[in-house]
Amino acid sequence: MADSTKKYTHFNVTFPREYVAHIETNRPEKLNSFYQPMWLELRTILDTLSHSPDVRALILSGAGPRAFTAGLDVKAASTSLFAKDESLDGARVAARLRRDVLEFQDCVTALERCEKPVIVVMHGISFGLGIDLATAADIRICARDVRFSVKEVDIGLAADVGSLSRLPKVVGHFGWVKEVCLSAREFGAEEAARVGFVNSVHESKEAAIQAGLDLAVSIASKSPVAVQGTKELLNWSRDHSVQDGLRYTGVWNSAALQTKDISAALFSGIEKRTPTFEKL
Repeated sequence: MADSTKKYTHFNVTFPREYVAHIETNRPEKLNSFYQPMWLELRTILDTLSHSPDVRALILSGAGPRAFTAGLDVKAASTSLFAKDESLDGARVAARLRRDVLEFQDCVTALERCEKPVIVVMHGISFGLGIDLATAADIRICARDVRFSVKEVDIGLAADVGSLSRLPKVVGHFGWVKEVCLSAREFGAEEAARVGFVNSVHESKEAAIQAGLDLAVSIASKSPVAVQGTKELLNWSRDHSVQDGLRYTGVWNSAALQTKDISAALFSGIEKRTPTFEKL
């Protein structure tokens, strides 16, 4: 079992089942809004769990009853990301901002880059960065009380850490994506399910987290070679042609097919028992 004693400043990390990690954003008094130390810490957590042989599936949720996340902590950002240095010319200001934005993007991309499947469970307010995190995850589950918004135009900027790039590929309904991104209007659980943004809707936060946990346990019971390969190949194929995807799959599986997990899975099916797989 992964180390359950590791403490983080802004997140609770627990291991509720074998091979399952639960990351909980722990800033409920600020509606789990993010500022720079938080997204840096989240990247550290995800990179650590990605490489842990004791973890095969992850859940990400938010503490408290009111919000998955309200998005960016605008007050904190105004004194860091948006602070101006009058001694610098425009090109130098742009160079610094570009580095900051790219680092922020990389912290969100850590969900997608994580070798293990990431299930995000959303409830209450899920604005701005909440959509960025959700679209970088593999599976999205929500409570019926959720309120979504691609909020960035309301604070004077285009969403810049993932939503505009990933949401159209998650949903596949470009007109709807443009509408919600250009208007920043809120939408709820039923609409999110209808357009395919979320996989399932549950009556409460607790029920949604339980559903996420059940799914994580199911995924964690499979061959880690097969699961990690499936995530890698799906993400690759999303961004490449069918022929490129097939070719990469062939190269990937030329190594992965040598695993002992295949015979373990096949024989367990014949013998009608639950298979077990070595750590990866």
